Amino acid sequence: MGKDYYKILGVTKSASEEEIKKAYRKLALKYHPDKNKDKGAEEKFKELAEAYEVLSDKRKREIYDQVGEEGLKAGAGGCGFGGANPGAQSFTYQFHGDPMETFKQFFQSDGMFSSMGFSGGGLGSMFGDCEEMDMDSGGRSGGFMRSNGFPGGAFFGPGGNMNCSSKKMRQDPPIERELPISLEEVLNGCTKKMKITRRVTRTDGQMYKEDKILTINVRPGWKSGTRITFNQEGDQSPNALAADVIFIIKDKPHPYFKRDGSDIKYTAKLSLREALSCNVTVKVPTLDGEPLTLAVREIVRPTTQKRLTGRGLPLSKEPHKRGDLVVFFDIQFPTTLPESTRQKLVALLP
Repeated sequence: MGKDYYKILGVTKSASEEEIKKAYRKLALKYHPDKNKDKGAEEKFKELAEAYEVLSDKRKREIYDQVGEEGLKAGAGGCGFGGANPGAQSFTYQFHGDPMETFKQFFQSDGMFSSMGFSGGGLGSMFGDCEEMDMDSGGRSGGFMRSNGFPGGAFFGPGGNMNCSSKKMRQDPPIERELPISLEEVLNGCTKKMKITRRVTRTDGQMYKEDKILTINVRPGWKSGTRITFNQEGDQSPNALAADVIFIIKDKPHPYFKRDGSDIKYTAKLSLREALSCNVTVKVPTLDGEPLTLAVREIVRPTTQKRLTGRGLPLSKEPHKRGDLVVFFDIQFPTTLPESTRQKLVALLP
């Protein structure tokens, strides 16, 4: 299961660019190896850098919201995600592995250490005990003064520590809906247009309903349970952020097949005579439309399986590869036998 970058930074999926910056700024200072010698701090520092690099980049974040970390790193940048063109080149992201570089670039671009000659080295005790810095743009009353050393607008209190307050707007709970898709749609991919009706709050506080079309580009091989999130596209209450709308992929029942990951299972029915004949031919349906002929030249037992390689569903991470079609057998045993037939079987069978 992929990493939850929002959880790593401690923000919601609707977090603004500024909220993501604040979260990284706070936690990167807290877990910097020069300041925090606790076990696991260095690994946490690296996770924070990776999470920030994805969520602070608009394109990476859009793709991540659609397909998660695994899809982002597997190259799921095309096919219309986040408004990209369907014919766009696949976008693959891989964290460079240097959290110090991310830390250095962040604070230099943020203007925080530029006037202090910061070069990404030791932190010393310059940060005090602050866990979150509020980088407001204006002055503040109540005995706080602006520090010339922090162009972004951090403030020091009477004890020399930075003021660490921030407010986050409440967001309504997400709205989740199942999205049934057929195995044929999983095989080929498809586009689903979902019409939603949502409540919206005007600036004057009045509420009204509006219709909106959400487009979902289902990629070949998507698994049941895949979640597609549309940030802040749901109902909106006064003084709150609109809810996220989440669609959850669910496989439709199929008349022939059952899904098992990227494999599909088919059960062929045989009479007892066919099962014992050592020479039976079975017509096996496929998702591609053309049935296959399967010749079985052996006794078919209830545990017999035949695997047709590459006739299953695409692999979600490697859609050019496919799973298998696995054929099982349901042998139809007679419920009664005439006495003469029974005696013949007793004589013939070992």
